[in-house]
Amino acid sequence: MSKRIIITAAVTGGIHTPSMSPYLPISVEEIIEDAVKAYESGAAVVHIHAREPDTGKPSSDMSIMKQIITGIKKRCNVVICITTGGGLGMSLEERIAPVSLFKPEIASCNAGSINFVLAPAGEKISNPKFEWEKPYLENTKDFVFSNTYKGLEYYITTMNENGSCPEFEVYDLGMINNVAYFLQKGVVKKPIYIQFVMGILGGIPATVENLAHLVKTAKNILGSDINWSCCAAGRYQFPLTAAALAMGGNARVGLEDNLYLRPGVLAKSSAEQVTQIIEISQRLGLETATPDEARNILGLKGIAQVAY
Repeated sequence: MSKRIIITAAVTGGIHTPSMSPYLPISVEEIIEDAVKAYESGAAVVHIHAREPDTGKPSSDMSIMKQIITGIKKRCNVVICITTGGGLGMSLEERIAPVSLFKPEIASCNAGSINFVLAPAGEKISNPKFEWEKPYLENTKDFVFSNTYKGLEYYITTMNENGSCPEFEVYDLGMINNVAYFLQKGVVKKPIYIQFVMGILGGIPATVENLAHLVKTAKNILGSDINWSCCAAGRYQFPLTAAALAMGGNARVGLEDNLYLRPGVLAKSSAEQVTQIIEISQRLGLETATPDEARNILGLKGIAQVAY
C-alpha cells in the first residue's frame, strides 16, 4: 500500500453523446481544457479520443487528434494515452493510425472482441441535439467490437515498433488469456499494464467480486509484477475504483466512463471526478503519482520521444 497510485482521466471517449450532458467536451478546445484541468487536479494520465467539433461525433480525423494532443502537451506534462478503440465502427487502420503517426508514450489496446451494447442509452434520449446520436447508440444491438488475434498482433507489434506502451483494455476474463498468448509468443513485453473495464453491456459485470477474480487471474497467468487499473461504467465508477485502490491497484475516472459525480449530480468536468477519487485515496492513506512517477512505474519512454 506504500506505492504511489496512478490516476487516469478519460475525458470524452466514444460512448456518451452531447445530449446526455452539457458538460461533455466535444470541441478541440473543450477536450484540451478538460484534460489540463484533470492534470491540475491530480491526474497523471489522460486518455484521449477525438470528436468532430461541430457535432460531437467520434472522429478518426488525425488532424483533430493532433490539435488535441499538441494542445495538451503545450500546457502540461501529463502522460497522454491515445485511444486505438476510436469510435464504434471505425476500421482497424483508422484505430491504429495515431500510434504510427504520433508515437505516443502509451496507447490503449483492446484485448479481445465483445458485444459492446449502448442501445439502452439511446432509448433514453428523447430530443437529441444531433441526428447521429440515436442511430449510433441503438445500432449497437447488432455490433461486435472486433479485436481479433490478427488485429491484436498488428496493434501490439505497431506499438512496439513505435515505442508506445500498450494499455490492455480487459472487458472480460477470457481477454487475460489473449494477453498471455502474446506474452508467450514474445510479442508482448514486460512490464504489462492492464486496465480492467467493467460494467459495459456485453462485458463483465461491475462487482467487487469480479474485480478480485480478474486481478487474481491476471497475476496468476501474467505474473504478480503486472501493473493494473480499473474503470467502471456509469454508477459503478466510484465504488469499483475505490475498491481497486483498496486492493492495491490504480484508478481511471472521467466523463468517458461516467457523466455523474454522485447520483443525480452531473460532473461539470473530469477534474471533479479526479478530485473525488483522490479524496478517497487520501482517506485510504495513499499517495498519487505525478506524471513522471507514472512514467517510471509503467516504463514509458518519456514525453521527449513522442512525435507530436
